[in-house]
Amino acid sequence: MNWTEPPALEIDGLNVSYRSGLKHRQILHDLSLCIARGESYGLVGESGCGKSTAALAVARYLPWGGRITAGNIKIVGKDVYKLSKPELRGLRARSLAMVYQDPGRALNPSLTVGRQLSEVFDVVGFSYRDSLAKAAEMLRRVRIQDPTRVLEQYPHQLSGGMQQRVVIAMALAVGRDLIILDEPTTGLDATVEAEVLDLIEDLRREFGIAVLMIGHNLSVIRRMCDRVGVLYAGTLVEEGPTVDLLDAPRHPYTEGLMRCLPKMGRSKREARLDTIPGFLPTSSIIAPGCVYADRCGLADELCRTVVPPMVDLSGRQSRCHHHAQTPQLPRNALDATRQSRTLDPKILVSIKDLRKTYGPESHGVKVLNGISLEIRAGETLGLVGESGSGKSTLARILLGLTGPDAGSEVVFDDAPLPALAGRRSQEQVRAIQMVFQNPDSALNRAHRIQTILLRPLTRLAGITGSQALQQIGNLFEAVRLNPHYMRSRPRQLSGGLKQRVAIARAFAGNPRLVVCDEPTSALDVSVQAAILNLLADLQAEQNVAYLFVSHDLKVVRYLSDRIAVLYRGRVVESGSSEQVFSGPNHPYTASLLAAGSEDRQHGQYDVQTNMLGEDSPGCCFESRCSHSLAGMCDVAAPQSREVEDGHFIACHLAQLPHGRANDGRVREQA
Repeated sequence: MNWTEPPALEIDGLNVSYRSGLKHRQILHDLSLCIARGESYGLVGESGCGKSTAALAVARYLPWGGRITAGNIKIVGKDVYKLSKPELRGLRARSLAMVYQDPGRALNPSLTVGRQLSEVFDVVGFSYRDSLAKAAEMLRRVRIQDPTRVLEQYPHQLSGGMQQRVVIAMALAVGRDLIILDEPTTGLDATVEAEVLDLIEDLRREFGIAVLMIGHNLSVIRRMCDRVGVLYAGTLVEEGPTVDLLDAPRHPYTEGLMRCLPKMGRSKREARLDTIPGFLPTSSIIAPGCVYADRCGLADELCRTVVPPMVDLSGRQSRCHHHAQTPQLPRNALDATRQSRTLDPKILVSIKDLRKTYGPESHGVKVLNGISLEIRAGETLGLVGESGSGKSTLARILLGLTGPDAGSEVVFDDAPLPALAGRRSQEQVRAIQMVFQNPDSALNRAHRIQTILLRPLTRLAGITGSQALQQIGNLFEAVRLNPHYMRSRPRQLSGGLKQRVAIARAFAGNPRLVVCDEPTSALDVSVQAAILNLLADLQAEQNVAYLFVSHDLKVVRYLSDRIAVLYRGRVVESGSSEQVFSGPNHPYTASLLAAGSEDRQHGQYDVQTNMLGEDSPGCCFESRCSHSLAGMCDVAAPQSREVEDGHFIACHLAQLPHGRANDGRVREQA
């Protein structure tokens, strides 16, 4: 690091406000931070804390109504808000780049990847021919195979992981001084996330680029950042080296965020997750005292009347009067033993030899290939696997949104389940509901919350009039929503509140099975903890079963009773949560666990390549497995075998390469 040069980013006393009607609401309060050249800095906090506003202010992208009322921002010594428009365009072209959370929205759908990536080089003066050559080389740098083919494709023809690599390639195409990463791995599966993070780290070190990483995934922040700043209600409340700050927080808000995270060995049967009580302040009026006092378990009269200064703690800082008492912060987790119940032995859903092919069967794409699963009443079956493994297709078949191939068998509550929802009885439709990943897309923005919940009550449960209104009140109480939200519309609610409405709608008809498709992946850790606790409580109270689809293995471990691992449409491993996470494991499961581990070393996960191989007569994972045996794994598909009671693995290796050694009790599944 060259300390004689100006920092890559310097923010000094920044105040930002947004106009709302005739008033201005202040979003950032006296924000100051500095990022040295080549340093990676993480900015964390709940949604609404001002993280994205800070990023937009740095890039001078504040939307209409937003303005800086105090302070300044410098990138490599240049005051961003004193630059002329040509100078600002030059800064964005050569010194600054942003990678957004959703790569699909950052890429132009009407232009090829080559056209968009080569434009980055055009701007800095390269010829058309040289721009295309450098674009292809940049795709190789981000580990995209066959870059010539990818350059000719449109964004919609690429997977989410590939799109994100293209966006990263555009950001790093020319020498930058600063890159802003806004939730760059949300929605990516564990192995793709690991590759993307390794790629960013490699290129950062190679080019000496400074990184401002914004996120709520604290595991990613721990893995990627040298220092961390914690933002609450627009105020920087703690800052310091990543490991020190996350392992031993010195501000109650940071401590609360860390306690919200599900631990790898923690289950809903033991205790509910810690949550942070209350909500972010929404008033434009700044209350006296500490901004976090209303939600803090350590707050006293001093905290409510005197604004705490930023205290220097030998290399780190904390804005708290009682920073030394942070480890003694009272816990909010509840003992779950009184709510736990013995699993119902009744099989609610039975799936046998489920297959789904898109296109003609002779040369179509096999998405599901012989799936056999069971879900008991009142249990949670976690479904994990990379994007493209068939998880969403399986969920759509259960919901009746798409039909399986002929010969597939799906039995629900001892009766065959018709393939499509239109052919199912009203009772069958009511019994299977879904909670989607994105509540914004799932809720009608034109309707009030009361109307949204009234529809399933009247159409599915046949409840009308005052009885329906009473039932809506019961639903609000069940999902811990204040009744005054009944007259609100979805756009007036936060992400966590909207997801609670989506859960209430799913439970309106008293379902027997709820399919949860990544219901917490886009939520802050504090809201995620509250939603996971809510799902666990509703299951204990109503004996509902869940099919829980998620990329986050810690979340799956917390909520699931059993887990099934899908790879290319096949179940390669299944068993109880304890069995799957303790091993022995299928090599693919082991790679997922390694990629998602906080202890993972740079580049460490047991997959040779992230590209899916072609169909072969052997094991579906053979082309990516580092333990593949020639003449065995590439010749015949392995049978699912029971390595211990209820734990099945489809692998030829009798001595499994990961986890505990097989003790010889391996037998083929009947």
